[in-house]
Amino acid sequence: MGIAERKGRERAAREHRIVAAARVIAEREGWDAVTIRRLAGEIEYSQPVLYSHFKNRDAIVAAVAVEGFKELAAALREAASESKGRRNALKNVAIAYLAFAFSCPALYEAMFVLPTDLRFAEAGTRPELRAGFEALAAVVTPFCVNAADVTETFWAALHGLAELERSGRIRAGMRSERIALVVRAIVAPGKG
Repeated sequence: MGIAERKGRERAAREHRIVAAARVIAEREGWDAVTIRRLAGEIEYSQPVLYSHFKNRDAIVAAVAVEGFKELAAALREAASESKGRRNALKNVAIAYLAFAFSCPALYEAMFVLPTDLRFAEAGTRPELRAGFEALAAVVTPFCVNAADVTETFWAALHGLAELERSGRIRAGMRSERIALVVRAIVAPGKG
């Protein structure tokens, strides 16, 4: 094992520590508390060391978001695989998506609300981001011809429900009914 390999592992370990510290602070205190200065203090490295890994705070948020997309994709695939029947898989994936949004609010915010340079629906979209979309598409595809459009709409509906419920802008206690409506719209379009 050479020096370059060791240095690569050390660099990856530092990046992991930075991202992990950002997640902990954000979940505990919100993203406003996550600053380069604060992270440097938390992990006991100088600010220039952090800047040698990440261009700025937004780049750290993006790294956190990428982790979140990996976790979300895994949760959605697990929900689908544990389901009996295609309709049940669609419902369980919707439930898992919303559960993820509520169990990791700061992570979800990094993924979908805060500004990052992460891009979706492009040729260069990162595989971690594609994996989440593919997990949604896998349960939508059996019900439609144009899976991409329906998957984007399914995702938009779930995201909208998550954000509206998280902000208290829709009635509490109606999540199951809303999921049922979204599932029916995909399973039986045009059958009111």
